Amino acid sequence: MESISAPNLCANCGKGEEESIKLKKCGACLSVKYCSAACQMAHRPQHKKACKQRAAELYDEKLFKEVEREDCPICFQLLPLGDTKTFEPCCGKVICDGCIHTMKMNERKDLCAFCRTPTTYDYEEVIKRTKKLMDKGNGLAFSNLGICYFDGGMGLPKDYQKANELFLKAGELGCASGYYSLGNSYCVGKGVEVDKKKAIHYFELAAMMGSVEARHNVACTEGQTCNFQRA
Repeated sequence: MESISAPNLCANCGKGEEESIKLKKCGACLSVKYCSAACQMAHRPQHKKACKQRAAELYDEKLFKEVEREDCPICFQLLPLGDTKTFEPCCGKVICDGCIHTMKMNERKDLCAFCRTPTTYDYEEVIKRTKKLMDKGNGLAFSNLGICYFDGGMGLPKDYQKANELFLKAGELGCASGYYSLGNSYCVGKGVEVDKKKAIHYFELAAMMGSVEARHNVACTEGQTCNFQRA
């Protein structure tokens, strides 16, 4: 394997930063530096194998990096995986179901456990609140509305294409569940043609944001199967 060059020397010509040369790292492996594009091109045949190996290692490190899960804003315990937590469209907080139940028992009222806004079960009002959060750039609000269009929930018609547009926007705003849901759409062909490569791409993006389910689905999709679950 190619040895890693001295940190402040060009890997090709050996010029250093002390000679007023500005060095730039190889964008793929981040392990070597070059003083110019010409030196990088000249060194490519020698560096290619080590670069590819190190770039793959960096990608895997990023893909499987432990991402700290979010806490419930009420009890400050880690939010559980699965469906035992609720997104509140009034304030945009995700609250564990235990705190929601405690609020109902203690207050004897159906209020948001965080902002105390009365809970509504009117579909139009829920969607109105969700869209207000979307106007503020809340990625999870985009993802949740996408799920409504995907499933035909909250009185909305099923519209896979609209759902996928919302999932993509959610992911771009940093919401892992948006990319995860979009990966599922490409995996099973909902609103898009089945495309395993794109499915893996979006699962990997979600995994890098900390989605455990997405990490599982990366392996499933590479094996040409798909475990369709909600994040």
